Amino acid sequence: MLYQQIAQNKRKTVLVMVGFFLLVALIGAAIGYLFAGSAVGGIIIAGIIALIYMSVIIGQSTDVVMNMNNAHEIHSAQEAPALWHVVEDMAMVAQVPMPRVYIIDDPSPNAFATGNNPEHAAVAATTGLLQIMNREELEAVMGHEMSHVRNYDIRLQTIALALAAAISMLVNFAGNFWWFGGRRDRDENDGGWGILAIVGSILLIMLAPLAATIAQMALSRNREYLADAGSVELTRNPQGMISALEKLKTAQPMKHMAPSSSGLYISDPEENGHHRWYDDLFATHPPLDARIKRLEEM
Repeated sequence: MLYQQIAQNKRKTVLVMVGFFLLVALIGAAIGYLFAGSAVGGIIIAGIIALIYMSVIIGQSTDVVMNMNNAHEIHSAQEAPALWHVVEDMAMVAQVPMPRVYIIDDPSPNAFATGNNPEHAAVAATTGLLQIMNREELEAVMGHEMSHVRNYDIRLQTIALALAAAISMLVNFAGNFWWFGGRRDRDENDGGWGILAIVGSILLIMLAPLAATIAQMALSRNREYLADAGSVELTRNPQGMISALEKLKTAQPMKHMAPSSSGLYISDPEENGHHRWYDDLFATHPPLDARIKRLEEM
């Protein structure tokens, strides 16, 4: 069951990432067609912009994300002994380098991992998490985060964040360019198909941010299931992960966090245990009850 779940979620992740890159290409084609009459040229420009965003964000991901979430780094076990030693133990079990460790001053229990790769990873935990979790539960949470590090989820989420930012920039550019009269004059020979292509391009550009958000959320949900299973693999203690998730169900939303990094956290920092019928599509995380059920089935 454990390894089947890991394989299934990896396949889903590949599909989501392919969809992300196709979306960038389609937006580029739409913008190129509308404003320059060249879909291919638009695809090339969109690809270049996406690569620039990816290189910048990946290169500075840890500092950027930690600053966005008001996290401060600790440099020794004396500052937070329980957290430091648990992170150290879980990194050793996962066979990844010891990540940088951060604390977020927030009463809501939560945690996340970020970075470019295991050699440049960082984990953060809120003061609320450290207050309510016992040793086994804290190990489960950090095992979850070490699974994100070991499986390169931190890089995938960073790439998704960069692609979503690139898509937003392209859409904003298209809107501003259109507003200021930058659209090309329609060829009289375009005919009905030309009009249809123009309308389709406009609709694609308008709906692109929503599609990017849904893709980013789908990626996050798949990786959360995988990290839960990975935590069980590392700790050999499914009950620790189940107990930790049960406590997260009663958590209040975080007070200070960056919405764009919601998908990095172990549970939705804006909603936490609250679940609505449409969350399966628009949530960054699977319902906690569904995650607990999967662990119980193991």
